[in-house]
Amino acid sequence: MQDPDRTASLMTPAKLAQVKPTAPPTPAAWLDQMALDAGHAHVRRIADLHENLRLQGEGPGCASLLSGELARLSQVLPLLDFGLLQARGGWWARVSGKQRGGGEFGPQFQRIEEAAQALAAQHQIVRKHQLQTTGTDRTLLELDVESRALDAIIDQGTRWLQDMRNQIKGRSGGDAAARRQIEDDTARCELLVGRLKVLRAIATAAQQARQQAQSTAVRRTALVKMLQHALDRDLRTWHDDVSAIAAGVDGTATAQDLEAPMASHRDLQLCIKQAVADCAQLHRDEQALAELLAALAGHLHAAS
Repeated sequence: MQDPDRTASLMTPAKLAQVKPTAPPTPAAWLDQMALDAGHAHVRRIADLHENLRLQGEGPGCASLLSGELARLSQVLPLLDFGLLQARGGWWARVSGKQRGGGEFGPQFQRIEEAAQALAAQHQIVRKHQLQTTGTDRTLLELDVESRALDAIIDQGTRWLQDMRNQIKGRSGGDAAARRQIEDDTARCELLVGRLKVLRAIATAAQQARQQAQSTAVRRTALVKMLQHALDRDLRTWHDDVSAIAAGVDGTATAQDLEAPMASHRDLQLCIKQAVADCAQLHRDEQALAELLAALAGHLHAAS
């Protein structure tokens, strides 16, 4: 059981009077601590913001979630063979040698449908995740404010350091106590130099991470919106046009019958091709952000 006499709430005035207060720090020690702790509050807040960004980026990124389904759809789209629907013995059949009818067109169409549905499902997961990280803009704004505050402290500390060094130069000579004071002040300057280097590294890394996070968020939003547009417009148009002829697999379609379906198929292919390229760039951006956040974590650790 805990001794009740050692509980702070039961300390009597007499017992408190027996407690010896610790000696106040010397002015030199206080200045040394200031040199070591400069910008401490801002560093601590940047560490909190860094953790927020790290947690928001945990798990597979948007690019990783979408890249697989995009790749699958981009691979099966070129396999849709409209030549199978051309009239037998027509010019297309004679050129391509495809006179076997359209029986294979239906399964090809179905494979594309399945890939498109899988992409749509994954896209909904990404959109939901994006809605859950709406605090990113606020985090980035605060990160900018805190890193700029560090810049102000660095400028102030640099000016103080220059003034102190000028004073030390003008105090050369003197007795042993004066020389000792010069040595102490010189050592204090070196402490501040080290601290300012750490703060500068944190401020720079924080701004780099903020800019990359901002760029990544913009690219991620653009990709999600582009896919939403593609799913609502290009894919729906493709489905309406192609499904209308997919049932007619008797190989009697004319070139005029296939004009609109082939055009919508081409538009969908171009859209998905662009989405694949944008997704690859987003993946590189997400990797770059992860590396910058790791670098910032290292500088924050050095300041702790």
